Amino acid sequence: MANQLNPMQEKAVTTTEGPVLIIAGPGSGKTHTLVERITYLIQKKNVSPEEILIATFTEKAAKELQTRVSNRLSGENIVFNLNEMYIGTIHSICLRILEENRDYTRLKKNYRMMDQFDQQFFIYQNLRTFQTVQNVDLLLQGGRKWDQSAQLLKLINKISEELINSKKLIKSKNEKIKALGLCYELYQDLLENENALDFSTIQLEAYKLLEAHPEIRESLQEKIKYLMIDEYQDTNTIQEKIIMKLTNNKENLCVVGDDDQGLYRFRGATIRNILEFPANFKSCTHIQLNTNYRSHPDIINHYNKWMEELNWTEQGVSFRYKKEIKPPEKQFHNIQSVVKVSGDIRKKDWHQEVYDFLMTLKDQGAITDWNQVAFLFWSVKNQKVVQLSKFLEDKGIPVYSPRSNMFFKREEVRLLLGAYMFLFPQISTVRMWRPDARLADWNYHDECLHHFLMELNKPENRELKEWADEKAVIHKNLAENLNYGFSGLFYQLLQFPLFRRYLDDYTGKTMDSRAGRNLSIFSQILVKFEYQERMDVITPAKIDNKLRSFWNQYIRFLAEGGINEYEDDSEYAPSGCVSFLTIHQSKGLEFPVVVVGSLNKDPEPSYSEVEEILELEYSTKEPFEPIHKVHYYDFWRLYYTAFSRAQNLLVLTGQEQNGRWRCPSYSFSRIYNSLPNWRSVPVAQIEYEKVKDVNFKETYSFTSHINLYNTCPLQYKFFKDLSFTPVRQGAQIFGTLVHQTIEDIHKAVLNGKEHEITSENIDSWFETNYKFLTNRERVYLGAPQQLAALHQVKRYIDKHQSDWSKVKGAEVELSLVKEEYIIKGQVDLIRGEDGTVEIIDFKSEKKPNLDQERLTHYQKQLEVYAHLVEEKEKVKVSKMHLYYTGETEQSPYVSFEKSASSVRETMETFDSTVKNIVSRNYQVKKRPKQHCPNCDIRYYCNKKENEKLPLK
Repeated sequence: MANQLNPMQEKAVTTTEGPVLIIAGPGSGKTHTLVERITYLIQKKNVSPEEILIATFTEKAAKELQTRVSNRLSGENIVFNLNEMYIGTIHSICLRILEENRDYTRLKKNYRMMDQFDQQFFIYQNLRTFQTVQNVDLLLQGGRKWDQSAQLLKLINKISEELINSKKLIKSKNEKIKALGLCYELYQDLLENENALDFSTIQLEAYKLLEAHPEIRESLQEKIKYLMIDEYQDTNTIQEKIIMKLTNNKENLCVVGDDDQGLYRFRGATIRNILEFPANFKSCTHIQLNTNYRSHPDIINHYNKWMEELNWTEQGVSFRYKKEIKPPEKQFHNIQSVVKVSGDIRKKDWHQEVYDFLMTLKDQGAITDWNQVAFLFWSVKNQKVVQLSKFLEDKGIPVYSPRSNMFFKREEVRLLLGAYMFLFPQISTVRMWRPDARLADWNYHDECLHHFLMELNKPENRELKEWADEKAVIHKNLAENLNYGFSGLFYQLLQFPLFRRYLDDYTGKTMDSRAGRNLSIFSQILVKFEYQERMDVITPAKIDNKLRSFWNQYIRFLAEGGINEYEDDSEYAPSGCVSFLTIHQSKGLEFPVVVVGSLNKDPEPSYSEVEEILELEYSTKEPFEPIHKVHYYDFWRLYYTAFSRAQNLLVLTGQEQNGRWRCPSYSFSRIYNSLPNWRSVPVAQIEYEKVKDVNFKETYSFTSHINLYNTCPLQYKFFKDLSFTPVRQGAQIFGTLVHQTIEDIHKAVLNGKEHEITSENIDSWFETNYKFLTNRERVYLGAPQQLAALHQVKRYIDKHQSDWSKVKGAEVELSLVKEEYIIKGQVDLIRGEDGTVEIIDFKSEKKPNLDQERLTHYQKQLEVYAHLVEEKEKVKVSKMHLYYTGETEQSPYVSFEKSASSVRETMETFDSTVKNIVSRNYQVKKRPKQHCPNCDIRYYCNKKENEKLPLK
């Protein structure tokens, strides 16, 4: 047992059997306790990693937990396979369950994952279909089609997340509710036709799988012996149902959370899950972690009083666990640690007062890095918040605010939009769908064009001007299909210094690389648009329509909804800048100095009429919290979370005013007015903590990472590190199609269904794979190529002559936790002699003729897989094979004996390559000329090479 656990933490770690509820207050060492609990299960209780499921709230939290668990177990010399443990968000775990059992769902290979914007745009594109539903006009309250799509999206997601029966909605006498039920079923049909998933439907499909197939549910229950669910207060109805279906009759379910920090009702979360847990599990062990190791006692007292003085009781029922958070028994400084920074609207001095406060801390050496300060607001898009941010930046204090809706205000994005306006001069005409048409967004677009023209006419951009003038003429008088689309044009722009400058001095630090990251996001926008519009290249017939759709709809809707700038999961708070975050965004974080704004707020109801009807009449459970009090509870919890982020100093701030828009509002006036002004407190004498480091182990695979880096470090920089989206021109789907169909055959064998390997089924598998592969990649094969691919599959079957006894595993997922990183791979396995296994990798080509360099490369790839298999499966790999499905004249196999020394050498090279990647060594010593012709960044490289500039 780790000796740094307090008694309640130790109880939480060692109470492993039966249902356990852990209420973990702010700063109470929750993650540390979870890591020790997992270690205890594996080390003391001999539980296998694959018998544990751990669900967290965010991918970032999951990665942090993965790293800390792996480091902890490695420190105890415990060898384990992280890939076998179900660890991640509930969404990612559901997705894994769906992947493992996809044949039992509506999903086919190559399904499409939609984020919230994709989902809304999908509804928008199909709105005419939804408008055929009777009485849908009663449901969608007029306005623009985009706004109607948002209304429909919210209600559709609510039905999925609350597991509301759409058949009951359709039978309703309320015409609005009936129309909603019909729209929901129509939406599900559209998803199935598109082979698509949204975030809510991931969970719905997982639930339906577990509900409809008891054999799968029972298999998972048998496999997963212990479940731990973090942030349980932010789970929703369907998540609770899924968790219950995964819990076996031993009920070894541990839920961890804090009802006082339930923030995500607007995403469907329900606080009832954590509050009703003891009622659902009568034998539940209730543990409270109430020692706050994070905050000064003044801060703890402040947020304790905030919660205790509020009314949480309705008709004798309390909607909060009674608790008192305490500081540890140690010495703290005696300087007041909760203060206010006040401004007066009449004096207009709030900005200056905030600036003076920050500069006092910095000039007197109290803080050494601006990242020790975080501002928390209701919304960072609020005009007053944006103005404060601009004031501080103008005064030399950098502000990191990735969710402030500033993407389209950044210089690099304005220049890109201006460039596209210039390159398609017809846009000012074609954007008008009727003579009197007018959109306010056009003013912004024209401003971007003006900004670009000012830069274009500078002498240093002469070459760009010549190129752009030529392209503009071509596009305006387009007579034939071009060989590029909007995204292809984007990569051509990157060759010119006006845009290239944002990429040349890339350091990887968040603030230094913001412009480069925004270019990357722009590439993602363009490729997504082309996917949505089924646009491969620019054509004379469709250019006007595509331009109108891009500017009047896609860019307009993105600008309205706001695009978040890049957030680095591996960086807690970027060095050199203060953070402007939403309170929701700050959840789980801690900062030495926390400044809480938005003190003009009061609780406001947020339920629509339809949502209220769904809640009261169609929910799978009786209503829990009184609906007229919900907005109060949510408001109180939100600011409790904000106050409890502070370690050393909590600051409340606002531009004071009275009247209708009073600040502080009635909700805050009492606590605010009781605080001392910061100028009367020696805040610079407080000893402030440093911002903690985040240590994530990144995941690397041979094909996606090592091979790409070794081929071209600059490609790795663009497409992996900066996450640029490739155009996908020339994407090779032939081999993928062959491999996916062979995988279908292997899975039939492994599932005991060899009888299904018929010519008819193979044709069906092949056609389905091709349909959804081309739908995803937007690359197509001619009829002769399709036939050739199908022949390769059937030739593979003929070679086996119906003897499938050696097939052991198809696309087996493997992972291994190394000291500095995690390595992953996929491999097919066949049975070897004397209990060994053999590895096989498929290549959809003819056997290379004496191409030793290529064979050596493939051998190294197989050796990485062999290392993974032996470490994970604890079986010996005897041989490694390449199987060339395109070979017709000789044996399709190329086989290698496995050599331990060669594998060791390969893994040392792997380690060395990872170190180069981590250090961001992207220097290209020699260009891989055979790969350059189809590479999206070839224009960038060609120009730099011609100018004798280093490629890095």
